[in-house]
Amino acid sequence: MNLDVFFNPKSVAVIGASHTPGKVGYAILDDLLRGNFKGNVYPVNPDTTPILDKHVYPSIKAIKDAIDLAVIAVPAPAVPKVLKECVEKKIKGAIIISGGFSEIGQEGKKLEEKCKKIIKGKITKVIGPNCIGIYDPVSDLDTLFLTEDRMGRPKSGSIAFISQSGAVGSTILDWLSGEHVGISKFVSYGNAMDVNETDLLEYLSKDNTTNVIAVYLEGIKADGKKFIEILKKTVKRKPVVILKAGKTERGSKAVISHTASLAGDARIYSAVFKQFGAIEACDWTELFDFCKVFSMQPLPKGDKLLIVTDGGGFGVLAADEAERQGIKLEEPSNAVKKLLSKTLPQYVSLHNPIDLTGDVTTERYKVVMENCINQYDGLLAIVLFQVPLLEETIVDVLIDMKKYGKPILCCASGGTFTEKLADRLEAGGIPVYPTPERAVRAFATMVKYSKFRQANLD
Repeated sequence: MNLDVFFNPKSVAVIGASHTPGKVGYAILDDLLRGNFKGNVYPVNPDTTPILDKHVYPSIKAIKDAIDLAVIAVPAPAVPKVLKECVEKKIKGAIIISGGFSEIGQEGKKLEEKCKKIIKGKITKVIGPNCIGIYDPVSDLDTLFLTEDRMGRPKSGSIAFISQSGAVGSTILDWLSGEHVGISKFVSYGNAMDVNETDLLEYLSKDNTTNVIAVYLEGIKADGKKFIEILKKTVKRKPVVILKAGKTERGSKAVISHTASLAGDARIYSAVFKQFGAIEACDWTELFDFCKVFSMQPLPKGDKLLIVTDGGGFGVLAADEAERQGIKLEEPSNAVKKLLSKTLPQYVSLHNPIDLTGDVTTERYKVVMENCINQYDGLLAIVLFQVPLLEETIVDVLIDMKKYGKPILCCASGGTFTEKLADRLEAGGIPVYPTPERAVRAFATMVKYSKFRQANLD
């Protein structure tokens, strides 16, 4: 299914544009106009008083120009009439923001079925209803009704994020924005009466701006076999990280009243994800952690990890997690140890993890990492920036380590000073984690996906 119209429209009509600040229809129009969207924007409201200095049209049919995308934010009972007019105008894409459909019960379900009949066999494709819309920092399309002063917009990057839940999606968007991690596309697809997770996966698998796909999933709205077929094809191209909700009995019931999805048996979902190479996150922290490392770093060719630290306890925690995850902490070769022993103090531990101790300098990190890296498939630098002799140039040294073409991860925990340097690292493409366990799990996830791809590529 070609979904380009949802991400690269030349013209957008906001049906239900409001004159009242704070209302959904006002916020959508305001966000579209405030951004750098290059296309034409047409507010639609029976009250044709100008909104935000824009001419307002009484109906979609009153607009003489062709419209690519309609954003519908009117009360649910009015949606079928509006959607019918969009179909008659041959609008290719419609995003129905409005709630009050199958998620509320039988009456809402009937309304949703009526909408399905209206678009059946027509060129109009629909995302929603009961969603918050689309945000694409590449094309500068922003149809979200959450204003930028309350919810940050991530910069342009390579993570595509699709979410059945608008609340989960908006929170993670805000979080990504605060962490300075970029995205390629965000889609909240709600009840998925037409375009569903399978369609979005297929589209994003071929999207050149997307390197990793993150999915918040409550239940499969499409044919299960088709979902598996598309998932299999997608993971051969790029990682798919899925956070599955509704794993408990009570959670499953909540899913039905949220997006009218059937949550299904969690064990079956987990087995399918594992068999076909999707990465299942346990919570949204893992979803964020895994997507970040995939978007910033190359895949490892093996499972040997070098850990270098200036805090011995952090190294021990990393070693524990490495063993739990099946990651190999091979000792540096005797030749490398002999070479390093000539330049490092005797009290530095040359085992793996390598403990450079609290009087570490940038030069000490550099010498160890550059002499050891060729023996390993990845590097985790645990850096306590607070130690007195460590220069800020450690940031540049770590970023320079990318020249070896292997995944470079950092663990750093602390206050304002640490956060400043961590931001510089991530701006330079090095993912930073606040705990050694999270960093090791991120590397282990890359290893598992890399092994799966190597075993399953045609």
